Amino acid sequence: MNGSTGAEDAHLRIAGIVQNLYSRPDTDSATVIAELAEHAAAEIPGAQYAGITVTRDHKHIDTTAATHTWPVLLDEIQQRHREGPCLTAAWEEKVIHVADLQTEDRFPLYRRDALAETPIRSVMAFQLFIAGQTMGALNVYAESPNVFGETARNLGMVFAAHSSVVWNSARRDEQFRQALASRDTIGQAKGMIMERYGVDAVRAFDLLRKLSQDSNVPLIQIAAELVEKAQSPEKSN
Repeated sequence: MNGSTGAEDAHLRIAGIVQNLYSRPDTDSATVIAELAEHAAAEIPGAQYAGITVTRDHKHIDTTAATHTWPVLLDEIQQRHREGPCLTAAWEEKVIHVADLQTEDRFPLYRRDALAETPIRSVMAFQLFIAGQTMGALNVYAESPNVFGETARNLGMVFAAHSSVVWNSARRDEQFRQALASRDTIGQAKGMIMERYGVDAVRAFDLLRKLSQDSNVPLIQIAAELVEKAQSPEKSN
């Protein structure tokens, strides 16, 4: 009964954490990701450290959040050898559990360097479902072997699922804000062209697009340069 109550309390705490992060649309995705890592280290039983690993392919790995230097170093080792539990969780399996690095045989090069360069002995990695071509994993670590049990696995999967939703939402909000900013900049540039050359909005946009194509420069950059030049005219001597 106590175990059941404890698990239920943990689920409620995780739900509260996620709801809090989700209700802050003004928070950038980097802050959301950093907070997710901190909460994972605190909430998943046995965890001392946590990190979030992302990769667009099996060749390049980024640590987007970490509660300590060890997760960063372990991702560098994965990058070095193109193998490891976090990378495998991101691309192939929902959960990877390394109960004891001393006896782990799935990632021999990672194991060798992780044992030599860090005190970490247990790892549990949970796949994150990130929109687009990026794959990711939420990872927890401990300096002692055999610390992650079934409760850690279950809570980690729940935390990873919620984290994926919050992260994707934060990224969409950020992209939407960027899109609005781009729209406003393009609108200002169009207005300047319309006023200067006496053309309508369609013709002004066509001129912007032609400038972009002829110079091989993104349209938003062309628009931003026009607006900046208009707002900061060179002073004549």
